[in-house]
Amino acid sequence: MRDSNIRRRERIDTFFKYLFEVTGYVTIALLGGIFFMLVYNSVSFFAEISPVDFFTGNQWEPESSEGKYSIVPLVISTGLVALGSMIIAVPLGILCAVYLAELAPTRVRNILKPAIEMLAAIPSVAIGFLGIVLVGPGIAKLFGIQNGLNALNGSVLLAVMALPTIITICEDAINAVPKTYKEASLALGADTWKTLFKVIVPAAAPGIIAAVMLGLGRALGETMTVLMATGNASAIPCGFLDSVRTITATIAIEMGEVPYKTTHYFALFAIAAVLFIITLVINLIGEYFANRRRRFHA
Repeated sequence: MRDSNIRRRERIDTFFKYLFEVTGYVTIALLGGIFFMLVYNSVSFFAEISPVDFFTGNQWEPESSEGKYSIVPLVISTGLVALGSMIIAVPLGILCAVYLAELAPTRVRNILKPAIEMLAAIPSVAIGFLGIVLVGPGIAKLFGIQNGLNALNGSVLLAVMALPTIITICEDAINAVPKTYKEASLALGADTWKTLFKVIVPAAAPGIIAAVMLGLGRALGETMTVLMATGNASAIPCGFLDSVRTITATIAIEMGEVPYKTTHYFALFAIAAVLFIITLVINLIGEYFANRRRRFHA
């Protein structure tokens, strides 16, 4: 009877081992399939449009008589909005994570932590709507401009959306720092603030960098919010108060109306492939630093 139970457990363990292995391979195959589809359609685009024009031009005007397909305005717009969101979200996220991990009373932590995590559950269309009716008019009034649908509006909204990711991962990284670091610093006469910002935060730096990279990936991949709140002007912006159009917004706006298998259709696959590579690189960098943190504390 005992041998029978052992054999049954071994069969179950073997089954789940192969199940998880197959699941992992399927995930990799799906990722590879998506990338292959993007590259395959991008090749059809570059058979008609020069890669030099695509990567060095300054206009995205597929509907014009000349059909101008340059990704440069879209990349600059995407980068500008993502950069602005990180300028806002990174300091707030790190300071909030430090407070939750080291300073907040238990009662406050039990309230704040679920509230912050709830931000991730808010639909992006709802945040975009708030950008239209609340943040945008506020920006227009503050800077004396006619329209608040611009890169700054998108940056503020994306910062809000990236905060749960940054705060949660940063807090985990800070909590993973051995308590002996803090005890040794205090024993040597350092006060609480020096211990936090000269010992604990530097020790948690790989995890914090991973949090920033994953938050940046979240900002780059967002569609509905930036589509609603940034003005959708496909020109090279001069600053945060200019209207912009990101890569994701361009795909969302134009894919539903573009004729099938035209140059414009394949162009959208080309810009999607560029975005895929950018986000993949950023996520790999974040995973690299996350793995460094795990090895450091192993």
